[in-house]
Amino acid sequence: MKARSKFRAARSLVLSDADAGATPLRGEPGQDKLSKDAIKHSEREATADLTRQIARLQEMLYAGRKHKLLIILQGMDTSGKDGTVRSLFAGVNPMGLRAVSFKAPSAAEAAHDFLWRVHQQVPVWGEIAIFNRSHYEDVLVPVVQQLIDDKECKRRLEHIAAFEQMLADSGTVIVKLFLHISKDEQRKRLQARLDDPDKQWKFDDNDLLQRAHWDAYHQAYERAIAATNSVQAPWYIIPADSKTHRNLLVSTLLLEILADLELAFPKPSARLSRLRIE
Repeated sequence: MKARSKFRAARSLVLSDADAGATPLRGEPGQDKLSKDAIKHSEREATADLTRQIARLQEMLYAGRKHKLLIILQGMDTSGKDGTVRSLFAGVNPMGLRAVSFKAPSAAEAAHDFLWRVHQQVPVWGEIAIFNRSHYEDVLVPVVQQLIDDKECKRRLEHIAAFEQMLADSGTVIVKLFLHISKDEQRKRLQARLDDPDKQWKFDDNDLLQRAHWDAYHQAYERAIAATNSVQAPWYIIPADSKTHRNLLVSTLLLEILADLELAFPKPSARLSRLRIE
């Protein structure tokens, strides 16, 4: 796969140094800066154009059955994992797309190794699978809640790296996205859920308990990113304080990845071209 010119995979990144509110539309030198509404409008239009192109390439991916794509979405609560899926794939053929949300493991899942439930959900040929949270939860929540020690965390990170290498060796294109929001933006989004009766169902008291461990979660993420970032399974840090900018960045990246695969519809059959339906 060719190098992706617009994005650089993260290595050992201190998340507090990354700008969660970054946006590129600041106007040319000597011109007035674009208003927030103008920026959002421009980003929505650009994203809509990109997603139409993505839908076309995804159809080729599904028809050709020569590639499989795994997109892993991670981020703090309210970072926009669900919104990213809706924005990017609303126009995509659902036959070639599967979204999987990983919650706390069930009793049956917990009785197996932590990767057991994940391996069952990886994409097949011609498919895009999206993990809304993933196996990385097993090196985040247990670490912050001190359910596993440092030695076990290191072991799990090694298993994750080996697991992803195995998927890549078997033809899976892996893209890992950390949707990076600021603590203040999370506060605003949680409050918005409380203030809107139609969105209160999204609020969970556990969100506040996890928010209290903000720094610990960031440290756990930084360790996981540094330990599992690779050429075969790169991490990308996506500024996500702006929902429209987040969607634009992710759609731009996804289009580059699909374009790099040099997809095409299967060659037409000479035999089929001679058939005439009576």
